[in-house]
Amino acid sequence: MKVTAFNGSPHAKGNTSIAISLVLEELEKESINTEIVQVGGQIISPCKVCLKCRKIKDGYCHGYENDSEDILNYCLDKMYESDGIIIASPVYFGSVTPEIKALIDRAGYAARAMDSKPLKRKVCSGIAVVRRQGALTTLEQINNFFALNEVIVPYSTYWNMAIGREPGEILNDKEGVSTLKNLGTNMAWLLGKLYG
Repeated sequence: MKVTAFNGSPHAKGNTSIAISLVLEELEKESINTEIVQVGGQIISPCKVCLKCRKIKDGYCHGYENDSEDILNYCLDKMYESDGIIIASPVYFGSVTPEIKALIDRAGYAARAMDSKPLKRKVCSGIAVVRRQGALTTLEQINNFFALNEVIVPYSTYWNMAIGREPGEILNDKEGVSTLKNLGTNMAWLLGKLYG
């Protein structure tokens, strides 16, 4: 089994990365393979609504196929080969980062264009890292992507969020740390039931 986490923060070693690692540590305890894909700070352009994915129906975006730096189709490959997906974002002005917004818009559209529904019944969860407010809106945006792709979303004892601004500060959020670890435990259990 494999879970791929997508880090929407432009800071590859910041609080969002730490939050992801807390979840992945619990998955790895159950011998689940994990990987982090750095999305924040990478080139992932917004959806052009060119509708090529609706015509070709292969599960990939063709709006930027001549742009070798755009990582969307690489991200789709990682999603399709995984049993579980985590999408994590810091809160930017009460919302997901621009890279995560582009990821969920384009990946969602391309995946839904396929008749086989390649994301259906994967075990998926969102994570928000916040300084003060906006975590629930951020999680809702990520969960909308999951809902429209018919995935299965495990939860924790609280919303999947942690509070902190400076790198490492979320480790002082004891409830946030506990929530993320419990999310990892719940994901591992569900993956075991579905794919073990």
